[in-house]
Amino acid sequence: MVHLKKRHTIFGLGEALWDILPEGKQLGGAPANFATFAGALGAQAFVVSKVGEDELGGETLGQLSQNGLETKFVFRDPEHATGRASVEVDADGIPGFVIHESAAWDYLSVNDELLAAMAKADAVCFGTLGSRHEISKEAIQTMVRATPERVLRILDLNLRKPFYDEDAIIHGLALANVLKLNDEELEIVSTLLGLKGDELIRLEALQKRFDLKVIALTKGANGSVLLYGNEVSEHCCIETEVKDTIGAGDSFTAALTVGLLEDLPLDVIHERAARLASYVCSCQGATPKLPESF
Repeated sequence: MVHLKKRHTIFGLGEALWDILPEGKQLGGAPANFATFAGALGAQAFVVSKVGEDELGGETLGQLSQNGLETKFVFRDPEHATGRASVEVDADGIPGFVIHESAAWDYLSVNDELLAAMAKADAVCFGTLGSRHEISKEAIQTMVRATPERVLRILDLNLRKPFYDEDAIIHGLALANVLKLNDEELEIVSTLLGLKGDELIRLEALQKRFDLKVIALTKGANGSVLLYGNEVSEHCCIETEVKDTIGAGDSFTAALTVGLLEDLPLDVIHERAARLASYVCSCQGATPKLPESF
C-alpha cells in the first residue's frame, strides 16, 4: 500500500448500480468503482449517489461500507429502483452494457451538507452517464461548481449509448480540469468536435480548448498516454491474462488522481495506474480486493 503524504478527500459523483453478469451480480457504476479504488489506495473516499428503498439499495450501502467507503451521501429514493446494468462479456473480456433507465441515481439532488463537503474536497470525479437525466445533471454540475479552484475536477467521459450527445460532452469538458477517456471515446469526441491530426495533436487541441491540466488516454492492448502541461508520458500495455476489463479504467483514474494529489512524477503515476488497471483486468468483476503491493 502506498503511504500518502495526507489523507486526500475524494468524491465519485453519479451512478452506483449493480452489474448483472451471467455468473451473478456485482456492484458497479464508474463513480462508485473510482471511489472504491481511491479508498483502497488510502484516500478518504465518498460516493455521492442515490439508490432505491429496495433490497438492492440496502445491498449497495452494505457493499460500499464493506469496501471502506463513506455512504452518508448515498441517498435513498422511495419512488425509483436501484440502478442495474445487464452485462455480457465477449471472448476478449470486453463488456457490453444495457443500462436500465429511470434509476434512483437519475434523480440525485443536492443539499447544504453536500455542498459544504464539496468545499473541502481534494478531487471529484464525474462522467456523462451520471448526467443522462436533467435532474442528476443539474445536481452534479452544482456540486462540481461548488468545489474550490485547487480541486481536481476529473471528467471520466464514460460514453454509453444512447446516453450522451455533443452538449453533454462539451458541458462536462467545460467543468473539468482533468480528462480521462479511452481510444474509442477519443474518436467519438474527435468527430463531434472536428478534431484533426494524429492522436497527440488531438489531445493537445482538447487540452488547449478546454484548459485541461491533465489528459489520460487509455488504449487497451495499445497502452496509455498521459499529457500534463507540455509533458507527455507513454506506457506500453502490461501483458495480462484478461478475465474482464470491467472497472479497469476506473482503477486507472483513481491511481492517476491519487498520484496527482501526491505530486508524484508523471511516469511514476503512469506506471502505478497501468499496473493497477492490469491487475483489475486479471480479476473478475469491477472492484477486486487489492494486494498489499498496491
